[in-house]
Amino acid sequence: MILTIDIGNTNIVFGCSDGKDVLFIERIATRSTSTDTEYAIFFKNMLDIHSINISDIEGGIISSVVPSATNLVKRAVKKLSDIDIIVIGPGIKTGLKIVTDNPAQLGSDLVADAVAGIAEYPVPLVILDFGTATTFSVINERKEYAGSIIMSGVKVSHDSLVSRTAQLPKISLEAPKHVVGTNTIDCMKSGLIYGTASSIDGMLERIEDELGRKTTVIATGGLAPTIIPLCKRSIVIDDMLLLKGLMIIYNKNKG
Repeated sequence: MILTIDIGNTNIVFGCSDGKDVLFIERIATRSTSTDTEYAIFFKNMLDIHSINISDIEGGIISSVVPSATNLVKRAVKKLSDIDIIVIGPGIKTGLKIVTDNPAQLGSDLVADAVAGIAEYPVPLVILDFGTATTFSVINERKEYAGSIIMSGVKVSHDSLVSRTAQLPKISLEAPKHVVGTNTIDCMKSGLIYGTASSIDGMLERIEDELGRKTTVIATGGLAPTIIPLCKRSIVIDDMLLLKGLMIIYNKNKG
């Protein structure tokens, strides 16, 4: 069994693989105040819930866009098992050809998304990742990482709207029954949820116009099941895409 962990600005996504398939996926908030022991307890509890014995864990791999949390999570895993942990970074083999201006700037989470996307879906390919930011990763017909688009994430937009207005309340991020709201909460929900879905449809159209061809579109991340069904464009939801990419990268680097 292999632990697969993605450390994002908002959430830490944790899973376990049997070497090929991801067996489960769980999330916990990324908090600067959490200790390695608190993370270790979470990891241990999730393994217990899914009936996985710690003694069966052979290795682990981490992608992280939060450097301050990387060593914290590594220490948490070490409290449970004395396994080798691979951290995606310089010197790690991914098999991904990146043709952007500065390949080193590409986040390890987007690298893992792209590696899994190329392995499982036809190209050209666009991968949507709903995290703190909403990102579009564009893979061309030569299976090269051609570039990205970064949009404000839905929760970030919500928090900014609430913090900068005197009378708008915090709301749950779910679609209202109608696009045109008749009360403040539904008006906000419509703008955040339907507005994001519409912007995704529009950006995909512009991407395909620029590429000159149709693309396969995959979505992953916590809010994908909320937003994607409201898009007019056909989009596949693959919640385990990132962890599957981590498993592929682990297999390229083990030993």
